[in-house]
Amino acid sequence: MKAGLLLPLLLLLALAAQAAEPDARRSGRDTMSGALRTLQADDAQHPAQLALALGQELWMQGAKSCASCHGEPAALRGVAARYPAWDQGLIDLPGRIQRCRVRHQQQPAWAPESEPLLALSALVAQQSRGLPLAPPHGAELDAAAARGQRLYTTRIGALNLSCAHCHDERAGLRLGGSLIPQAQVDDYPVYRLEWQSLGSLQRRLRGCLSGVRAKVWDWDSAELLALEVYLARRSAGMAMQPPGVRP
Repeated sequence: MKAGLLLPLLLLLALAAQAAEPDARRSGRDTMSGALRTLQADDAQHPAQLALALGQELWMQGAKSCASCHGEPAALRGVAARYPAWDQGLIDLPGRIQRCRVRHQQQPAWAPESEPLLALSALVAQQSRGLPLAPPHGAELDAAAARGQRLYTTRIGALNLSCAHCHDERAGLRLGGSLIPQAQVDDYPVYRLEWQSLGSLQRRLRGCLSGVRAKVWDWDSAELLALEVYLARRSAGMAMQPPGVRP
């Protein structure tokens, strides 16, 4: 075989072998008990159903309602799969909802992690069920993802641990009786039984920071948003099933 044909052939074989490798990533829902997986899959029993009902109510509320611009919530199918994004700065899905509320509805922003903000976030995210996460790219987002990766692998806090120590090296092992997940973000926001409420990815990240006894970053800080960008890219292509249910 001619040398000029050998290299392309080897490259094609390498790509084919890579494509044939099974995806080792596992959603957090895959680590749950059968009962919790059933709970997440059944809308009638889902513990976030009251929040979703509130989201539907808020969607129609006011002269400048969400519905007045977007129509039915289903019109936003696929939107949640494309966050975090860059729009004059990093912004995640709750941040986009806040911006719409302030700029277009001319209403005061909700407090971080407030019930109405989580309700609308869950309603919008729910419209993308079954779709693959498809976080956008661009120079600013690439820089944020690189920063998020550095944060993910940096030891912090009194326990001197990084995200990677738990969610990469010890994923699948048990901590306090619960399986350690891989830090995939395909189901956010999630209803955690520990919280007895819905919570955003930022709440989960802040809880981890507190758990390793590190400084807890402010809501919507550059650090949290960069970590969100990196985590979304780690989970790219995984099927979304929000809102999730977790122990």
